[in-house]
Amino acid sequence: MSLNPTSTSRTQAKIHPWTIRHDSLFKAIWDWLILILVMYTAIEIPYTVVFSLPYQVIKENTPIWFLSDVTPLHVCNLWVDLMFIVDIFINFRSTYVAQDSDEIISNPKNIVLHYLKTWFVVDFFAAIPFEFMINPTKEGAATLMGLFKTARLLRLVRVARKLDRYSEYGLAVVVLLTCLFMLLAHWLACIWHAIGHHEIHNTNGWIWLLAMEGKNALKYNASDHTTWPNVNSRYVTSLYFTLTSLTTVGFGNVSPNTNAEKAFSVCVMLVGALFYAAIFGNMTAIIQRLYSRTSRFHRDLRVIEEFSKFNKVPPSLRDDLEEFFRHEWIYTKGVDVDHVLKRFPECLQADVRHHLHKKLFNECMAFANADDGCLRALSLRFTIQHFLPGHFVVKQGDQIDRLLFLVKGSIEVIKDKETCLVLGKGDTISCDYSSINSSYIPKANASLLIQTHSEIHSITWSDLLIVLKAYPTFQEDFLDHLELAYNLGNIDEVK
Repeated sequence: MSLNPTSTSRTQAKIHPWTIRHDSLFKAIWDWLILILVMYTAIEIPYTVVFSLPYQVIKENTPIWFLSDVTPLHVCNLWVDLMFIVDIFINFRSTYVAQDSDEIISNPKNIVLHYLKTWFVVDFFAAIPFEFMINPTKEGAATLMGLFKTARLLRLVRVARKLDRYSEYGLAVVVLLTCLFMLLAHWLACIWHAIGHHEIHNTNGWIWLLAMEGKNALKYNASDHTTWPNVNSRYVTSLYFTLTSLTTVGFGNVSPNTNAEKAFSVCVMLVGALFYAAIFGNMTAIIQRLYSRTSRFHRDLRVIEEFSKFNKVPPSLRDDLEEFFRHEWIYTKGVDVDHVLKRFPECLQADVRHHLHKKLFNECMAFANADDGCLRALSLRFTIQHFLPGHFVVKQGDQIDRLLFLVKGSIEVIKDKETCLVLGKGDTISCDYSSINSSYIPKANASLLIQTHSEIHSITWSDLLIVLKAYPTFQEDFLDHLELAYNLGNIDEVK
């Protein structure tokens, strides 16, 4: 008995104080927050580098640490930088799982060394607020700032590794593929605009042609970006062109004319073909997997129909088979509990089955004083069945070898074609339990007809005897508290 406290203390000693478990709720929420911020930076940084930084006007007297016009975007970016800095400190205190031993490492020194060897450089570089460290008045400051900001996209590599855990969920894969496709289109739109900006003086460039289509075409001056088409028009046009190229449905109203634009268009079409095949190939597999359960339903229903036809089952009985199958499928979604639990250890099966029968054990007085081990043993031998109105549970004259517990619904007791009793939730039905040690199996003196959708938990007397012999204390208490609402084995006794 002394071994248990020791093992418990050793398990608790593995987790060093003032550390954050990698599988805790806080860490999961924090990781999702960082993921959202990384996706924000993946969208904002290319847009800012291409559409904003090259055209910022900085006064000569502006301090190095302060931009000429502080916008909500600057405040938001500063907040994101602070969150990335906090993330570094959290990662220095978060446990991790060793790949070689699958052991949770919580020693602060080991955590620090592991983080320094893996993602610290990327996280540190992504958290530096370059906007406040580069002198904006110097020549080439915008280009240098854009280069440093683009380096933050390295965080996407770390995020991509975490997305593998969602690959088993079809809907999640669809959403991720769609987001990835839109993010790729956004990046390519920024590159397309950068090419147009580089060739702004070329009369065949797409920005020049876009300006000629506008109302202010006569005022257009390539050397003055204030006369260019507004930034919204340029971005929407860029995104429109990349999306039509990626999806291979280009209409030609925005077309490449210069050599650089044509070379970029060739690359976009190649990338689009690859992504188109990958995304729609995965979509086909995902849709097929989503409808696999429906296909299995129709396949099983067709088997029942063929079985009934081959064996010449009467129409009324065939309808009952199909109706019960449809009801069972709706209720269980085609999941066979026994088949699912079969792959797990018996101890884990007992835990799950105990949970499934928990309502019965809590409400029936016969199980009130049973210990946990006894209830787990009973759970492994109980079965759950659902019945439709108009179906029989037992017909008069059938052998009675089970103890029935009505957990939900109502049952009509019919004897000699006359209704003698209606049973409801919480009632117990079987033969006379005082003769359970006898080898004689009684015959049902009445029929049990389902009135409403019912759920019945049952156990055979032979399985019940095995448990009662293993728990003699529970046997006496069970037989004392078990009350039959109707005794199918005794014609004269109705309780």
